Amino acid sequence: MASKRKFFGTDGIRGKANTAPMTVEIAQKLGQAAGLYFRSNSQRRHNVVLGKDTRLSGYMIECALVAGFLSAGMDVTLVGPLPTPAIAMLTRSLRADVGVMISASHNPFTDNGIKLFGPDGFKLSDEAEIEIETMMGQDLTDRLAAPEDVGRASRLNDAAGRYIENAKASFPRGLRLDGLKIVVDCAHGSAYRVAPKALWELGAEIVRIGCDPDGVNINNGVGSTHPETLSEAVREHDADVGIALDGDADRLLIVDETGAVVDGDQILGLMALSWKETGRLAGTSVVATVMSNLGLEKALEANGLTLQRTAVGDRYVVERMREIGANLGGEQSGHMVLSDYATTGDGLIAALQVLAVCVEQKKPASEVCRVFKPYPQRLENVRYTGDNPLHRPEVETLRAQADSCLAGRGRLVLRASGTEPLIRVMVEAEDQALVDAVVNDTCAAIRHLTAG
Repeated sequence: MASKRKFFGTDGIRGKANTAPMTVEIAQKLGQAAGLYFRSNSQRRHNVVLGKDTRLSGYMIECALVAGFLSAGMDVTLVGPLPTPAIAMLTRSLRADVGVMISASHNPFTDNGIKLFGPDGFKLSDEAEIEIETMMGQDLTDRLAAPEDVGRASRLNDAAGRYIENAKASFPRGLRLDGLKIVVDCAHGSAYRVAPKALWELGAEIVRIGCDPDGVNINNGVGSTHPETLSEAVREHDADVGIALDGDADRLLIVDETGAVVDGDQILGLMALSWKETGRLAGTSVVATVMSNLGLEKALEANGLTLQRTAVGDRYVVERMREIGANLGGEQSGHMVLSDYATTGDGLIAALQVLAVCVEQKKPASEVCRVFKPYPQRLENVRYTGDNPLHRPEVETLRAQADSCLAGRGRLVLRASGTEPLIRVMVEAEDQALVDAVVNDTCAAIRHLTAG
């Protein structure tokens, strides 16, 4: 079903600003189609919550979406630059019919994107996205609002404060961050105001970096995709810990007091074991993607927990969590989904859970955040032309050969990029030499397939 999509990818619509599909015309059409899709036949007013990150093109896309929603008879509540999880939270809190976030996450400022949330605060299903896409290809003129039913736009001035209080409510009652010096890197993105303020209000001493957006510097050498900047700042300021968010603040990386980077797998493992010990973990399963390190899986198994894997993408993590009733999931890249507190990845709330363990255990981040020894892991990309070679029957032979070499001591993951003609080859095992051998052999075999 996903193959029928024209605009929607694995995380909304995304592309280069002012170029299809990130044009004013398409954004306005999306606003009209989504507005009509979510507008029921009742006489009540219908509302959309609309937020964005700090990209220059956000103003352009915002105005086009507003025009589309208003013409469909939807009222629009503008909240300005706020994290993606804040939009999901406000959509539910304000009982809106739909939430919209304008962001391209960790991409450079030249890109932008649009994410949609349903009234429950969760990202839309494939079926909903396809129906909206179908409507975008139709003439909607006769279905738009009558002149007296055109929507109104207004601004919610306390939106940031609402999100801050929601995030702080996830921090254990009675705990404080007094005495901790924290470097906060907001990637010049959507959390540049709310993240430092929330941490300061909980008692921490804050050092801000990546908190001066100018429209074009989002993710530029800062944030979770450039943790080296945070590592340097933590050492320079002799801080206790560093927190790096991405442009829309739905992912998190931690830097300990030595400047070492802690990835999403370690954060997920820490929270899983902590929540199990305190009785907060729902069931015995944690959800991650096929890219999460095998060391995490083994560490969870040693503690009586199961790691359930999904395809890459936080939406698939959330879907599996909802299917099995899990309340904790995430990705190696730093998306942490804590469904007791949020319906989508929330970097700030995840950071607060890590800090809570540090405070409770009275231990430095370097001790708290190392819950397993990662297996050697290597990822290589193989570019191809023509059809996706993973659809060819010979690939099953490649998988069997790799499994034979790994002999239960590791695993091979083959997947196609969602945005480029690339096959991603990932291998992990106990031994680095074995990893390198399987990666090299598999990449060479795939290149031979595409050449033939």
